[in-house]
Amino acid sequence: MSADDRRRAVVRGLALAIAALSLLVVAVSAYLRLDAAGVGCADWPACYAQILSGEPAPLHYGAARLLHRIAATAALLLAIVLVWRCLRPSPLPAARYAVLLLLLMLALSGLGFLSADPRRALVGFLNIVGGLGLVSFAWRTALAAQQEAAPASAPGCRLLTLGGGALTAAVLLGAWIGATYSAAACPSLPGCDGGSLAAGWQALNPLLQPAAPALPGDAGAAALHLLHRAFALLALLLLGAAAWRALRRPERRPAALALAALLVLVFVMGLAAVASGLGLWLIVGHGVAAAALLAALATLQRRMA
Repeated sequence: MSADDRRRAVVRGLALAIAALSLLVVAVSAYLRLDAAGVGCADWPACYAQILSGEPAPLHYGAARLLHRIAATAALLLAIVLVWRCLRPSPLPAARYAVLLLLLMLALSGLGFLSADPRRALVGFLNIVGGLGLVSFAWRTALAAQQEAAPASAPGCRLLTLGGGALTAAVLLGAWIGATYSAAACPSLPGCDGGSLAAGWQALNPLLQPAAPALPGDAGAAALHLLHRAFALLALLLLGAAAWRALRRPERRPAALALAALLVLVFVMGLAAVASGLGLWLIVGHGVAAAALLAALATLQRRMA
């Protein structure tokens, strides 16, 4: 093995370790946020989002929060080493993802100082999306260290691009639903009572500071759920079709199978979460699986040569 190959192997190992730590951070963050919001509480949904009333409560440093801090700190330290290994003595193709990963970590660290007040919906939204971004950038760094980027073939690439756009929209809407404490607004399947697109646009106001949770009957929050579900279904169809096409090529088959399996898992967990009355661990699992799905999408994109 040449020195360059050894260097790439080290970079890939560091990136995979950061991806695993970031996935842990996503899971623990989701648990802390949802548990504080009262998801799964006994008097549901009346007990939901009681933290919005009154002044923000001081943080309690239990085992879960301590685990979150340790994992986040370890990931940050590894990211610094990763960037150094990517840039010296000469930049690797993975360097751009590594630098973006480190910058995102630093931005999220700064954002943490604004996260104490749960009424800052935009801050909560950026924290959720940023956590998913950590997993994605770390995974893309590992992929870039493994092989050079390859041009994508036209048919599969178009489906992946369109499906990736739909998936991104679904993820962003899901994050906004969580950040605005709108999870309880649509407890039924497949639709929501009283939802309207016009009200949904108003509910997307980035300056929104919710004073109370959105409960069933809230037209704006219900519209957010409808949009989230519509984009999720569109992503399932488009990415499922792309994975089906990719199965024809042996070198793409593992990535296609992983993408298809995670698509089904995320979709089923979302349905199960609603059907169960928003079980805490189902929602946490739904978010973690979504992060893994974004990584699987990146893998198949690189295999579409």
